Amino acid sequence: MRQAGRSLPEYRALRQKHRFFAIAGTPDLCAEVTLQPVRRHGVDAAVLFADIMSPVLGMGVDVELVEGVGPVADERIDSAAAVERLHVVAPEEWASPILEAVRLVRSELEPERALVGFCGGPFTVAGYLVEGRPSRDFVRTKSLMYREPETWHALMERLTGQFAPYVAAMAAAGADAIQLFDSWVGALSVADYREFVAPYSARVLEAAGVPTIHFGTGTTPQLLAEMAAAGGSAVGVDWRVPLDDAWAAVGEERAVQGNLEPAVLLGPWERVEYAAFDVLRRAGGRPGHVFNLGHGVLPQTDPDVLTRLAELVRSYGRPG
Repeated sequence: MRQAGRSLPEYRALRQKHRFFAIAGTPDLCAEVTLQPVRRHGVDAAVLFADIMSPVLGMGVDVELVEGVGPVADERIDSAAAVERLHVVAPEEWASPILEAVRLVRSELEPERALVGFCGGPFTVAGYLVEGRPSRDFVRTKSLMYREPETWHALMERLTGQFAPYVAAMAAAGADAIQLFDSWVGALSVADYREFVAPYSARVLEAAGVPTIHFGTGTTPQLLAEMAAAGGSAVGVDWRVPLDDAWAAVGEERAVQGNLEPAVLLGPWERVEYAAFDVLRRAGGRPGHVFNLGHGVLPQTDPDVLTRLAELVRSYGRPG
């Protein structure tokens, strides 16, 4: 479960001493935070502790994670000249602490537990750079796409050139799968996704060389089908679309990850149980379902509820 560590007191204790990017950039701290939810909840995979903006730090972009806001770029990348200043850098030159953390986690995990690497989708990262901070409507981003398509495609080329070697390097270091996380792709129409985004996401996914999870939020069944066409061994589904409808959209041959509403975990256990069983019933026991939340774990979630949820899912369908 992505961001499961955010609800843990052991993670918060570390965050009182270290800034986010300091943890992500220090191999032993990054490995420790990655492993904390696995130890606490006994889940089947560890999700690498990294940020969606980590690769652009290596491109010379100053980014700060502002509490309650998200990633804020020091300078907006919204012109051809600004795009030209972005440097594509080999992952060995900027991501060596992250890759070492991958090796540390993989060495500590049991063979049957997977390590999932993490990379932002080119569209979402481009949106943060163009807007300068998170946005609900992405007006500046869409304006750049429509008015200056050459600049937009140049920006996506640069980001793809940075991300593709990065995911390959994580896989080479020991990541068993890579999740491409396109947080804001739901802001796009199907036609715009196809023209302005899909080719770049496809190249990053193809570069991984290991199983991949292609995830976005706010996605309609039609957009999920387009994302599946762009690539991914599995398609991640947020909580807005019933799991069986999403699976029908992406095709039965594709694995599906999802899709319990994260906020349900803040309610009484009876509601959590009902919602989890609903997801499992919609999966119908078909192979290729990765039970997960429909987004990251909310920080105020009780860790004991997450542990109980993992136990419930694991016991589903067993006698007694």
